[in-house]
Amino acid sequence: MHEQTITVADPSGGDRPLGFSMVHTLVIGSGAAGLAAAVRLRAEGVDDLLVVTEGLDMGTSINTGSDKQTYYKLAMCGADADAPAIMAQTYFDGGSMHGDLALVEASLSARAFLHLVNLGVPFPCDAHGQFVGYKTDHDPRQRATSIGPHTSREMCRVLIRRAGELGVAVRENRVVVELLTVEENGGTRAAGAIAVDSRGRLEIIGAENVVFATGGPGGLYKASVYPEVHTGGIGVALLAGATAQSLAESQYGMASIGFRWNVSGTFMQVVPRFISTAPDGAGDEREFLRDYFDDPARMHSLVFLKGYQWPFDSRKVLGGSSIIDLLVYLETVAGGRRVFLDFRRDPDGFRFDKLESEAREYLTRSGALLDTPIERLRAMNPGAVQLYADHGIDMAAEPLEIAVCAQHNNGGLAGNLWWESTNIKHLFPIGEVSGSHGVTRPGGSALNAGQVGAFRAAEFIARRYAQWRISEATIRAVAARAAAGILSWIERGRTAAKSWQDERAELQERMSRAGAHVRSRGELDAAVAEAWRQFERIERTGGGRADSDEMVEALRNRALCFAHAVYLDAVRFAVASGVGSRGSAMVLDERGQPIHEKLGERWRIAGEEPAFREQVQETQPIASGRIEHRWVPRRPIPEPDLWFETAWARFRSGEIYET
Repeated sequence: MHEQTITVADPSGGDRPLGFSMVHTLVIGSGAAGLAAAVRLRAEGVDDLLVVTEGLDMGTSINTGSDKQTYYKLAMCGADADAPAIMAQTYFDGGSMHGDLALVEASLSARAFLHLVNLGVPFPCDAHGQFVGYKTDHDPRQRATSIGPHTSREMCRVLIRRAGELGVAVRENRVVVELLTVEENGGTRAAGAIAVDSRGRLEIIGAENVVFATGGPGGLYKASVYPEVHTGGIGVALLAGATAQSLAESQYGMASIGFRWNVSGTFMQVVPRFISTAPDGAGDEREFLRDYFDDPARMHSLVFLKGYQWPFDSRKVLGGSSIIDLLVYLETVAGGRRVFLDFRRDPDGFRFDKLESEAREYLTRSGALLDTPIERLRAMNPGAVQLYADHGIDMAAEPLEIAVCAQHNNGGLAGNLWWESTNIKHLFPIGEVSGSHGVTRPGGSALNAGQVGAFRAAEFIARRYAQWRISEATIRAVAARAAAGILSWIERGRTAAKSWQDERAELQERMSRAGAHVRSRGELDAAVAEAWRQFERIERTGGGRADSDEMVEALRNRALCFAHAVYLDAVRFAVASGVGSRGSAMVLDERGQPIHEKLGERWRIAGEEPAFREQVQETQPIASGRIEHRWVPRRPIPEPDLWFETAWARFRSGEIYET
C-alpha cells in the first residue's frame, strides 16, 4: 500500500488535493465478518490489505447481543447425526433461499466455528471435548451454542487481537460514502472507495478487490435495536448499482429503546407488566393488554411464550404470541403512546396456578415461583439484570421503554457461492449486508453466515484475484470524477433548508411506519412516492445542513435515503405480487382474516401464497426512482459428485473456483 495525493476540481474554484492510496484488497467494515475476512486474507497470503472502519469498537457485532446470543453450527456432540447436506436442508426449508448458498453455509460451518474456538472464543464443551448445543428457533437439531449475552462481542475481540498480531493495517474514523466502479469486459467491477474522515475530509482508496462488510440497515428505522453507532452502508453499494435480493425479508421484535437490547428469553418468561403512558412517559399509566383479553391467564401465558418466540412471526398473530407485538405496535405507532415493561410487580390478575402448563412447569422447574418479575429474573438470569445495571438502568426501580424494532435483514446484496457480487466483479458483500437468507433462518445462523462469507471471499481472492488487473491510472481517472461530484454536492448542501437530523428523522419514521412488520399496499404506495421525492431533494440540495464536523452525517443521509427508497420499493413489489404475510411481516388486506375481535375492520391479515417460497426476489437499482424487481426460481441444493479421486482432481486443477 502506498499513499499519495490526487488533485480534483474544487467547486469553489481551483484544485483541491486529496489523499490517495492503492491497496490490493480493501475491507470496508470491522464487525465479526469484516475482521474474519482480514484475518483469513492474511492466512491465504494476501498481505497488501487495509481495513477501513468507523471504529473497531463500533458496529453491530461488538455492541449487541441478547439474553443468550446464539451461534448456529453443525451439531458436534452426542449421537445426533448431522452433515452438511442435512444442515443445508434446514436452511433451505426457510424458503426463498438459494440451495447452493445453503450448502456452502452448512459445509463451512464446522471450519469457521473451530477457527473461532482456536482464536479463543470460549464456546462450551464437555469433559470429552464435545461442543454441546441446544435447539434454537427453526432448528430441528441441537446445533445452537452460546457463550452468553455477548457472543458476537467476544468474536470481535479475538479477531481484533489476531488482526493486530498479523499486523493488518486499520484506518478508523472513516465512513465510506462511495464505491468506485469501472467498466470492464462488458461488465462492471469494483475499483476502490471514497471515504470521509471525522473532520469531513475526503480520501480515495483504489483497490483490486473490495470486501464489503458494512452490516445491516440499522440507520433506516426509527424503531431499531441496532446500536446507535451503527447505521449500515448498503445504500453505498445500491447507489453503485449492486444487485440485491430478498430485501423485503427482515426480522422484527420487541426491544428496549433507551439502551437498545432485545427483550427476548427470560425477559418475557418472567411475565412482566406491559404498561403504556401518555407521551410524557408519566401520565395515564395503564396495563393496556388487558383491553384485549378476557382471560388474564391466557394473556400472561402468551407473554411467557414470547421468550421462546421472540421475533414477530406472522404465523403467530392469530391466537398466538405475536399478537403481543402487534398490540405494542398499535399502542405506540398508531396510538402515539409509550410502552414500558415493568418488572417491579406482577401484572393484574397474575397467578402461577392459572398459567398454561408450559409456562407454569418452566417457572416451577427453574425455581422461579417468586413474588415479582424482577425476583424471577434475578433467579433465572442474573446477568440480564446486571446488563442493564451496567448501562445505568436499575430494573428494580424503573421500567424499560420498549418498541417493536428492526433487528435483522435476511436479505441484502446478492452474491454467488464465493460471496462475490452477482453483477459487480471484485466486490464481495459479506456479513449481514449479504442477502444469503430468505424468509426465515435458524436463530444464530447470521453469525455463521458472516464467518463463512469471510472464508469464501478470502479464498477466492487469493486463488483467482491475487494479481493486479486494474491500473492506477484507471482508478485515478474515475476517482477524480467521483470526488469532484461529492465536493459539488457538499457545496450545495451548505444552504439546505432542512438539517441533516430532520432529513434522517423523516426517512426513519417512514420506514418504521410503512416498511417494517406491518405492511399494506396503500401505505406503501404513498411511502414509496414520498421516499423518492425526498431522495431527489437530497440529490439537488444536499443531505441537510451540517457543520463541517457533521458533514459526514449529511453524506451518510444520501446513501441512507436511497437505501430506504429501494427497500420500500422492494417491499411494495412483494406485497403487490401477492406474497402475503410471511416471516416477520404481516400484510393487511380488507379481504383477509380478522386478527382480533376487539380490533377494527382494518386489522385483517392476508394469508401467505406459499408458491413464492420457491422463488427469490431480486432488486436491481437503475437510477433514482427506477428500480427493477423480478422473481427468479431459487436454485436447488446441489448434489455434487463426491467421488474422492474426481473431487480431488477438480480441487487440484482449480476448477472449483470457476463461477
